[in-house]
Amino acid sequence: MAPGPEDIGPDLSEVDHWLRAGVVGRPHGLDGSFHVGTAVSGLLGLGRDVQVAGAARRIDRLDGHERRLIMRLQGCQDRGDAEALRGQEILVPRSYAPDLEEDEWWADDLEGCVVRDGETEVGIVARLLGLPSCEVLEVARDGDPPRPNLLVPLIKDAVRAVDVQARVIDVDLAFLGEA
Repeated sequence: MAPGPEDIGPDLSEVDHWLRAGVVGRPHGLDGSFHVGTAVSGLLGLGRDVQVAGAARRIDRLDGHERRLIMRLQGCQDRGDAEALRGQEILVPRSYAPDLEEDEWWADDLEGCVVRDGETEVGIVARLLGLPSCEVLEVARDGDPPRPNLLVPLIKDAVRAVDVQARVIDVDLAFLGEA
């Protein structure tokens, strides 16, 4: 049975903002280790405290490479424990995040933002996708009939402004071929 929320790791109850660092993937071996899906570079480290399935945990194994991480959490002792956590998000305190450059944002900060073209509301950011050429915002649009999601590349020609505090992103629909 997977470890529960008992005192396995540190008290992270004071943390007020979390970043997704990855997702618990399929088990690896018999010792409670698992593959990390959609790992975010620089957020996971050996001995770091994380939250998984609402419980504080400490990373006590971190192997592999950036694109194929293998991890074990304190209290996760066998394959069954790892399988029980499969699909759960791995969250880290924002304080673990490196400083970002100008015009860089965490996906968590962009998801849920209202997307506009000037005063015209376009939709809501559903998620940030990493494509080979650039990252794009997947914007869910309302309407009757429903319209397909809009992909907005994070480039200056397509995105005029991002205001994370106001939760608003201003885009150029004409550039995107939508005007």
